[in-house]
Amino acid sequence: MPVPQWTITDFTYRESWWKNRGTSFVKRIQINNVLDYPAILILNICLILPLLSSTLNGFDSSMMNNLQILPGWQEYFHKPHGMKLGLINSAHSIGILSGTPFSPYVSDLLGRRAAMFIGAAIMLAGVLTQASCTTIQVFLGARVLIGLGMAFSINAAPLLISELSYPTHRGKLTSLYNSLWYSGSVISAWICLGSYDESGTSAWSWRVPSFVQAAIPIIQMSLIWLIPESPRFLMAKGLVSIHEDTFRQLDHTTFIVYFQESQAARVLAQCHANGGDERNPLVAFELAQIRHALNLEREYASGKSYLRCFSTPGNRQRMFTIIWIAVFSQWSGNGLVSYYFNTVLDKVGITQTRTKAAINGGLQIFNLASALVGVMIVDKVGRRKTFLISNIGMLTAFAMWTVTTALFCESGDVAAARATVPLIFIYFFFYDLAYTSMLVLYTLEILPYNIRAKGFAIMNIVLYSTNAFNSLVNPVALETIGWKYYLFYCGWLILELLFAMVYIIDTRARTLEETAALFDGVKVRRGIMERTGETAMNLPPYPRLQDSPEAGQTWRSSASPSHFEAQTGESVVGFAR
Repeated sequence: MPVPQWTITDFTYRESWWKNRGTSFVKRIQINNVLDYPAILILNICLILPLLSSTLNGFDSSMMNNLQILPGWQEYFHKPHGMKLGLINSAHSIGILSGTPFSPYVSDLLGRRAAMFIGAAIMLAGVLTQASCTTIQVFLGARVLIGLGMAFSINAAPLLISELSYPTHRGKLTSLYNSLWYSGSVISAWICLGSYDESGTSAWSWRVPSFVQAAIPIIQMSLIWLIPESPRFLMAKGLVSIHEDTFRQLDHTTFIVYFQESQAARVLAQCHANGGDERNPLVAFELAQIRHALNLEREYASGKSYLRCFSTPGNRQRMFTIIWIAVFSQWSGNGLVSYYFNTVLDKVGITQTRTKAAINGGLQIFNLASALVGVMIVDKVGRRKTFLISNIGMLTAFAMWTVTTALFCESGDVAAARATVPLIFIYFFFYDLAYTSMLVLYTLEILPYNIRAKGFAIMNIVLYSTNAFNSLVNPVALETIGWKYYLFYCGWLILELLFAMVYIIDTRARTLEETAALFDGVKVRRGIMERTGETAMNLPPYPRLQDSPEAGQTWRSSASPSHFEAQTGESVVGFAR
């Protein structure tokens, strides 16, 4: 079978996304619960809502680190330490672990938006309980409840972003999602500092940040139904929205196909094609790819359990890689600062509350900037090289951090203590390059449609399990063996580097066929290419868009590999699955 000439690069918009305002920029017409947002600009604005889930996750995950710095919180709860402090810090992770096994079923059964709404409602209840609690037991329960709601939110939000965003923006938006964790961390750090300045040692110094945390769940609950649902979910569920006159024109067979695809086509037309034209070539191409992916699910995999994620050699290879990068994202020494920054600074002689809060706030801003650098370079440098640079940099910086901490603890060297703070910043710069910006991106990128929600849930289970373990073990280890505990992480970082060298595969600028060859073998790759060829050949014979004076846009005119890499990068990889 001849390879079709059509590629995704023939149909995508070429200019800057903020210049694309569509033919009806101000039109907001609700048709069967889907708003008519025809412009890429409006679509990206809509995607801010699921992106806020990462901001909220960062805010809440950093909350305990910031509250520990505040004398008001320490005095109110009688300065918890050791195992008790570890339990408080791990309560959030325990809640997430409790809800994560069920979150993909909610996302797949009720939809991405419904899962986000449920998560926001549970989190709001937990936040209000936390802000008004009077005992440590109620505080712990509120932390678990917030984590439970977070499990549904962080499972559905990146899926919605990945499946709804414009093809050439998908990679950057998905990597931006996890990077925005630090935006919440920054907000949390500086709100706690401002609350301390205003309230001093009173209980309001820690209650005010808790009340502020309620803002994002309220926003998401209010607006989530105003953005479109995932077209892939709509196609899988066979939802439909047709006009009566259209129904009369269809025979039975055509109606069944239309029934399964019309709502997905409407969403794609509103979000990816100016004017909401369902016959747009890009929309037709995307529908063909989604239909093809669903057919492959039925052909190569069956069942809805988590065992599906390990049912084939390709899936097992994917899950092996995903599980270990999730472990590395928490067991790289970053947990020492993320949850025990107060203790780490005490170890090097920095004891002033305001100094600690200022350093912590500055670190979070620096982390956000570093993660955004990772978002910008991931297309140009590639996945594998970014992971290698990150691991080499972390190992070098953490080794030096260990030395300066040892010098201060053993000899009281003040210069070594001062050098520790910039080394922490350098370490986190390299950590954020890969393990912040690419953790979610790489996971969703290598997972096919049929196991995406469950595979992502497994990644979250592993991530928060290791995080909970860290929260319990780190304070005990720091109290027991002090700086010598850092030596364990030095050895672990060496193992991480070796893993990245051996197992990380670069998926930049790869299509469905190329990715299938990497994980599923040549036999599956050939079957995929044949079926993709058939669906692509069945597309209507539209003229090339750049030759159409009525297109009203500037479209891609070349599908050459160099142009493909420069313009789309990794964005298309997840799109075709």
